[in-house]
Amino acid sequence: MPALIPVMEFIGYTSLAVAAVYALLTLIAMLVWRTTATTGSARGLPSVTVLKPLCGAEPGLYEHLRSFFRQDFPQFQIVFGVRDPLDPALAVVRRLVAEFPAQPIDVVVDPQQHGSNAKVSNLINMIAQARHDLLVMADSDTGVAPDYLAAVTAPLQNRNVGLVTCLYRGVPTRQIWSRLGAMYINDWYAPSVLLAWLFGYQGYVSGQTICLRRDTLQAIGGLRQVASHLADDHRLGELLRALGLRTVLSPYWLTAEHDEPNLSSLIGHELRWMRTIRVLRPKSFPWMFLSLSLPPAALGLALIAVDDAIPPTAWALFVTTLVARLALHVVHRRQDARPLLSDCWLLPARDLLILWVWFRSLLGSRVIWRGNQFAVDNDGILHRRS
Repeated sequence: MPALIPVMEFIGYTSLAVAAVYALLTLIAMLVWRTTATTGSARGLPSVTVLKPLCGAEPGLYEHLRSFFRQDFPQFQIVFGVRDPLDPALAVVRRLVAEFPAQPIDVVVDPQQHGSNAKVSNLINMIAQARHDLLVMADSDTGVAPDYLAAVTAPLQNRNVGLVTCLYRGVPTRQIWSRLGAMYINDWYAPSVLLAWLFGYQGYVSGQTICLRRDTLQAIGGLRQVASHLADDHRLGELLRALGLRTVLSPYWLTAEHDEPNLSSLIGHELRWMRTIRVLRPKSFPWMFLSLSLPPAALGLALIAVDDAIPPTAWALFVTTLVARLALHVVHRRQDARPLLSDCWLLPARDLLILWVWFRSLLGSRVIWRGNQFAVDNDGILHRRS
């Protein structure tokens, strides 16, 4: 045991140092991102078709869809798509059609499947009804302000830009599982994306919002090229960059309703997202636990404490991680209607849960999506399991 103490101390200090540096850098990335502009002008922009694939009447659906009707934009069409004629989302669409009779709207009900990714199949069925050459694909749980369309389509005036996407902030429903789920997005996922952005990475694409030109989509063979991919958004970005086109991360900050009725639902969603990351980053994924802030810092502190009292340097690294972690949580809560510090007590549970989901994601390739089970191969292709 004494011979192992130097090794344990080295691992402990390394873990503490990496956790502290990562926590500080993600905080810096978030603060820098918050200073970027988020407005855009609709002047001179062509007409737009907004594609909204739907599946079920999820919480807040009416409010989310309604926000797309209230755009400060000269001319745009909205296409809604469902695969089931009995889908309860259609009742919400009918309500909005009656509320906004002047808005150009098309509704597509088509069960045809073009691949194992049901969302992409829905979009393929819808796109034939698109009247305009500028396309915006946006998820149903997304809420936006009136300047959204102007902001996210403006970069496409540059013909070197092939795709525009956005980050989003999770807004939970009341359940504690929803609050934990929103913290996954706000406290870990989004900061990780912004850290990569801070160091120049330009490959991020989120299905929450994808904007592109029709001819660009046709140049890569259309959405059928990603119809069986788990990370269809990421694959779409790869195909466009292969044509020499840029992917732009818009500074526009979306909100997305996060509803998790129970722990099983929460873990199922996060396991799918984590296994998506594993497919995209197979070499670096085993080391991702070092980005989970408090657990690796606590592990480092415990390893150093095996032999003797914890030295001030180790405490300083741990406190740095803790303070940066708290600050990162508070930064995004400034735009939240809830009390600023109301979820701070959940931080230890949140970070431990991410660690558990990361560990489980290493042990298999099965994901659950909309109640269906799939196996994911090394190329990110979804294979339906009976």
